[in-house]
Amino acid sequence: MADSLLLRAAASAAGDQRYPASALYVVATPIGNLADLSLRAVHVLALVDAIACEDTRHSARLLRHLGIEKPLVAVHEHNEREAAPAVLARLARGERVAYISDAGTPALSDPGAALVAAVRDAGYQAMPVPGASATLAALSVAGDQRGASFRFAGFLPAKAAERGQALNTLLTHADAQILFEAPHRIEALCAALSLACPSRTITLCRELTKQFETVVTLPASELPGWLAADANRTRGEFVLVLHTAAATLEKSSHHDTTLRALLDALPLKQAVTLAMQITGAPRNALYERALVLKQGGSIEQAGGS
Repeated sequence: MADSLLLRAAASAAGDQRYPASALYVVATPIGNLADLSLRAVHVLALVDAIACEDTRHSARLLRHLGIEKPLVAVHEHNEREAAPAVLARLARGERVAYISDAGTPALSDPGAALVAAVRDAGYQAMPVPGASATLAALSVAGDQRGASFRFAGFLPAKAAERGQALNTLLTHADAQILFEAPHRIEALCAALSLACPSRTITLCRELTKQFETVVTLPASELPGWLAADANRTRGEFVLVLHTAAATLEKSSHHDTTLRALLDALPLKQAVTLAMQITGAPRNALYERALVLKQGGSIEQAGGS
């Protein structure tokens, strides 16, 4: 009874929308709490003829909770292009097909983009059914008042050297950056951030919308200590927001040239002080850039691989 009431409520709320046949519906699913799922998503999942999904076992549990039974088609990172023809065949028969990943919005650090491209290349529609997003959830509680834009970086490389290079690239941009990380690599990432941009404000979100959800905002230099204070803090899935840089350097090689020359002859703090006097650039921005230039090797080694 409860399931049928939910499906009727979803149909009542979302049923007036047009849902064309021969279309792929890209549906956002919960990132933690099952109530993250929108009524429109429930209605679409009940309406479609089949559901393509990242993990059939995971998706079957969600559908059982909703009281929905549909044929499931496995479409994951290892078979996405090979599985696309099966979805296209269903669309050719006039069916509606939904695509869901394990959590959140498909195609953002999840499979889905290749399937959508194949559907559109074949001349069919791909329709978004928006909902839960770990990226937007983290941004909403970051309180980054300077942030007018952001970049989605997702998961950085696992190996230390490649991660250090990726961080160096990210830190050349002043706007906010969104990172994802797994529990077994969070300590290495935080160690690297503490070296690469110690004064940069970070909002760390753990287990968003789940029972042990945690949100903390602090300077990057304090991240390793915060994690070490409680073993539970390294558990779960993580989203990190690197806040917009407090001040930015001009897009010119002038500052790097000055900093490199000074760093070759002076300790870091003295080099930054002199660079500030020479260039007139903000101290914090010069300091962060000097760390990247001087400690590039250390950044790559931070936290191991």
